[in-house]
Amino acid sequence: MPRTALSDSEVEAFRDTLCSAATRRFAEQGYEGVTLRGLARDLGCSPMTPYRYFENKAEIFEAVRSAAFARFAQALQDALYASPSPAESLPALCRAYVSFAVAEPHAYRIMFELDQSKRMPTPPETDLRSWLLMRTAVEHAVSLGILEGDPEVLAHLFWSSVHGLVALHLSGMLVLGRTPEELVEAFIERELSQVDTRA
Repeated sequence: MPRTALSDSEVEAFRDTLCSAATRRFAEQGYEGVTLRGLARDLGCSPMTPYRYFENKAEIFEAVRSAAFARFAQALQDALYASPSPAESLPALCRAYVSFAVAEPHAYRIMFELDQSKRMPTPPETDLRSWLLMRTAVEHAVSLGILEGDPEVLAHLFWSSVHGLVALHLSGMLVLGRTPEELVEAFIERELSQVDTRA
């Protein structure tokens, strides 16, 4: 008997469920530790079922990464658009960055901690969107006189500083009485204390 054709919504729903399971497994076990058989076991389906939706593990990984970067960039963009004043854009982005990583640690690990050496030399647009938002916020801060310096360099420094804070948190190293939320506020205060961010 031939298989019953799945509707587009059924295909999309299963892909989402599979990607959710894969996100956790990739984050916990790394790329090499994940198998489609293991994913099928998590989902309670036949080992061959994932092949109806994805060609192989690499395609699942790319789908998971792209979706994670899309959610991350959207969170940063929403924070920028919701900023009460132009001077609050960069602080809002830094807070949103930390909030996303704390809320979605598996997605964050997949985006930034797993080995990316086999990926293309130039990151795809999905990966670059969050970086461009960071650079734009820094450029805006420079134009307002909140920061001084090369926006490209400053954006890298802000990115690496906030990422370092998040990485310490996700690795369980922030055990000395300070939360990532407290520390990002201290970082913002230290870097941007020379201006009134209500302007």
